[in-house]
Amino acid sequence: MIKLRCKKFFRSNSKNGSTGAAAATAAAGGDTKIAGGEIKWELRPGGMLVQKRECAEKAGDSIITLRVSTVSKWHDISIQATSTFGELKMILAMVTGLEPKEQRLLYRGKEREDYEYLHMVGVKDKDKVLLFEDPAIKERKKLLNLAANDRVQVIGSSYHTICV
Repeated sequence: MIKLRCKKFFRSNSKNGSTGAAAATAAAGGDTKIAGGEIKWELRPGGMLVQKRECAEKAGDSIITLRVSTVSKWHDISIQATSTFGELKMILAMVTGLEPKEQRLLYRGKEREDYEYLHMVGVKDKDKVLLFEDPAIKERKKLLNLAANDRVQVIGSSYHTICV
């Protein structure tokens, strides 16, 4: 028979000097020092005590610059990485004059919804986002302009073209 050795793939807490008191201090919101390095702890909503991620703190405060391209122009917009596409549409409404409901934003070839977060989709600094006007609203505007010029008669909520 072959005798197998037992290998430990984890470190024991007793070797690092961490005790239950250190974990209790961390749960109370304090920091603990282990082996000369400082470890920050956070208590998750589910009650789990975990080590804080450094990149999460930086990503929450970081501001990214997006290049928003329309058909004929482009705009450089600075926005927080944790914002939504709906918030980006509100900023673009001030810049372009298009209402947020009239805008369609495309990132990486897909139209993005208002509730999607920029960082969750993968938007990074200096990325390009395409802005289009919603074709249905664009057509409705044209018909209303023609109706104002008495070329088209508007009946109720639907539009009927009358050639003169």
